[in-house]
Formats: sequence, C-alpha cells, structure tokens
Amino acid sequence: MSTTPEHDARIANMTFSSVYPHYISKVEKKGRTKDELHQVIEWLTGFNENKLLELIENKVTFQEFFDRASLHPHADLITGVICGYRIEEIVTPLTKKARYLDKLVDELARGKKMEKIFRKPKE
Repeated sequence: MSTTPEHDARIANMTFSSVYPHYISKVEKKGRTKDELHQVIEWLTGFNENKLLELIENKVTFQEFFDRASLHPHADLITGVICGYRIEEIVTPLTKKARYLDKLVDELARGKKMEKIFRKPKE
C-alpha cells in the first residue's frame, strides 16, 4: 500500500514535540510509564532521554528527528498494520520509520512485554 505524497509531507513536517505528549498519554492510560516509552524510543532511534528532551525542546520535525536517529538494525522486523497501513508495504522511508515508532508505542500501550517489543531475529 502506497501512501500519498501529501500524507508523507504531513509526516515529514509534523514536529515530534506535537506528538510526544500523545504517546505519553496513550501509554500511561494503559498503565505503562514514560520511562518505558523512552526505552522504546531509545531502542528504535538511539536517542537517550537527554537527547530526546533536547529534540523536543528544539521542536524538530519528524524529518529532522529521523535524519538524526540511528535506526536499530532490527527495526525492519517491525511488521503489521498501524494507522491503516501495513508497515512492510510502506515505500517512503520516513513514513515507514514514523510508523515503526507508532507501532512500538501501540504495542507498549497494549501491554506487550518489552523483550517482545525489542525485536530480535529468529534463531
């Protein structure tokens, strides 16, 4: 499934700081913690809490956020449907990365164990 250029542009120009409070709210409503959210974000992007807070303060866009990230080598193991899109079929790299993050936040909120969220290749 392809995303539209307008959809991709909207994600690229959206600030991470505008979405971050929604991530916190989503996971905390389901009994998870901000610390766990930060662990998930760090696993995917390599950003520790201090760097994450700096990016939020600087109001970076998702484009800038993922340009600065060191995506986890197993991120491509994140599959499934999120926001109506099958992740493995998304062609635009930035949109795919944003959906990786959305999927991990969703899994955290649904109570998935951290060791399952942090993908590992099958032996």
